Amino acid sequence: MVAVISPANIEWQTDDTGNKVPVSGEFGDVYFSHADGLAESRHIFLENNQLSERLANLSAKQCFTICELGFGTGLNLLATWQLWRQLRLTHPHLASARLHFITTEKYPIPFSDLAKILAPWPQRAPELAALIEQFLASYPPLIAGCHRLSFIEDNLTLDIWLGDANDSLASLGFETAIKRPYIDAWFLDGLAPSCNEISWTERIFSQMQHLSRAGTTVATYSCASIVKRGLQSQGFVIKKSKGFGPKPAMLTAVMSEMSSLDERISSLSNKAPLSNYPSNAVVIGAGVAGLLTAWSLANRGISVTVLDKDAPLAGASGNPRALLAPNMTPIHHVYEHLHSIGYLYSGRLYRYFNQQAAIQKSPLILEQTGTLDLLIKTNIGTAQIADYPDSMATTISTQEACDISGLNNKGLVNNLYLPQAGLVNPQALKTVILAHPSITYQQLQITNIEETQDNVVLTGVEGDDSDESVNQKSVTITTDHVVICAAYESHQLDKRIVKCRTIRGQLSWFTPTAEQLTKLPKLPLKYSGYCAPFIGQSGDGELNPISKSQPQFLLGASFIDGDANTDIRSEENQQNYDKLLEDIPELSDILPDDIRAWQARAGIRTQTLDYHPLVGLLAQSQRLWTMSAMGAKGYALAPICAEALADMMLGCFTPLSSVMLTRLSPNRVRLHKVQKSHKRSL
Repeated sequence: MVAVISPANIEWQTDDTGNKVPVSGEFGDVYFSHADGLAESRHIFLENNQLSERLANLSAKQCFTICELGFGTGLNLLATWQLWRQLRLTHPHLASARLHFITTEKYPIPFSDLAKILAPWPQRAPELAALIEQFLASYPPLIAGCHRLSFIEDNLTLDIWLGDANDSLASLGFETAIKRPYIDAWFLDGLAPSCNEISWTERIFSQMQHLSRAGTTVATYSCASIVKRGLQSQGFVIKKSKGFGPKPAMLTAVMSEMSSLDERISSLSNKAPLSNYPSNAVVIGAGVAGLLTAWSLANRGISVTVLDKDAPLAGASGNPRALLAPNMTPIHHVYEHLHSIGYLYSGRLYRYFNQQAAIQKSPLILEQTGTLDLLIKTNIGTAQIADYPDSMATTISTQEACDISGLNNKGLVNNLYLPQAGLVNPQALKTVILAHPSITYQQLQITNIEETQDNVVLTGVEGDDSDESVNQKSVTITTDHVVICAAYESHQLDKRIVKCRTIRGQLSWFTPTAEQLTKLPKLPLKYSGYCAPFIGQSGDGELNPISKSQPQFLLGASFIDGDANTDIRSEENQQNYDKLLEDIPELSDILPDDIRAWQARAGIRTQTLDYHPLVGLLAQSQRLWTMSAMGAKGYALAPICAEALADMMLGCFTPLSSVMLTRLSPNRVRLHKVQKSHKRSL
């Protein structure tokens, strides 16, 4: 498995019209035709997979999945995206249909080269201009693993798997108890077999067969014998078609026992409507896990009711601000490191939410401040940071570190600067999510969950069960699926969800004076805790005693294992104060000596014994799911985990590998063995 991604080495040649076109320095092959790269993409991959007809005939809410081997310059994606946009304009029933484009690349093109390659295309093909701009704005840093890019207005999901195609395809092969996902059409666009035979191996074709079903189509520019034999050996029926430009022929193929390729492909346009697609779901728990789960499901056309016995963000998710910054790992672990991929996806999603907030003239969800990690509590050093793209993580000079942080006396030679990190505003996030037209919130305490073959029946009570004077009302809700996102209380709702550790954490904050404000750190800092300056926004007062436009300084948090009490404790404010001064002594002359006026909030983090969240379908169930135990990283992990859960529920490919999904399964043997062993010892 590839540990460190090697960016493509781009060379340039002159095409038939005098324009410079990119060539792979590794393999000496062109990325696209010298005649017309866009026309080549449309002819080979769109026309010969009959995408216009097949996409136009999708049912409402149906997802069509394309897998490409060899992302290259992205022209195939852009051509497919433009076709999808055009079809959605002329076919109203596609408003709820989805397109999932999965692509692999071992040698991805660096952003600067890609921007240069795509720069001429808005003039050559004006219909691509807006798409190129959106794509480049979302282009990920070049680290191994899956990078999910969601183009939400177009119902287009792009998964870019960076690394060896063998590993990437193997990562896709995860089956859920609901429905197994399949590829509908393949784009085989790797560099020519004569230049790069390793991309056309028997293992690749075997994995293609495993991920395909009867009717899956293939298109490729190559007619090489290795390609024909590989496809035929795995049950694909091949056919030569007219090539593009100077190439006389290309290959098409279909996974079918039928001998007639045209007959099988023409029958694909009449698929029966989806019969098992859920129309509604209930999410229990309105913390960050529940809110993001609701959003991912609603974004796929499902009506979602969010239930909570208290209120949205009433628990640990309701802190004044959350620091969005990854727990870094040595880069050879990054392919299976949930924090890294989760952090990158969360940043992209929150920036999309920022666009929605700007339209609504409401506070930003993510304030991208950047963050400086002083490397006091980490498993990575400056030498290992150098392996990462600078856009994700880098070490800056001591003087730069002093300038951006405002610190003067602290030794900042060893540092980790995270330029895309920042502060999440939980209240603003909640407001944007609950404004989704397919999401409804209801305060309800669930007392019983009963799954039947056709649905799930929930029973609950409205009102405070601790106050007998309140007239409680019994409520029954019937739904297609239920996702339990109730943190440590999830175990009480369903015993199949393991009982997790409860870790109390108290954050502290205060209003600095004007003089203090000039001397306090200018951006969030990570040490053995973390601290951050921020300005109160509208809505903050709904969750915490913070006034709009008032500067605040946040620090914390305490860590008390096995404690589920949320009372505010002055001694934990003191602990937060002491921890900060121990790691950054120069702040002792700046912070107030009297901390009795400090504000605080205590929440209960929920964590499994192996530190991985619980994400997936419960054992011996078809309709009950859980997403919980995010620990202290809910705002970084919940978005990607919610995407994975929604994909599993709907039978789509997830942005997490099969290995990672196994690690996240709520039914993983290790956790249940530990729980049983613990019970026997009592």
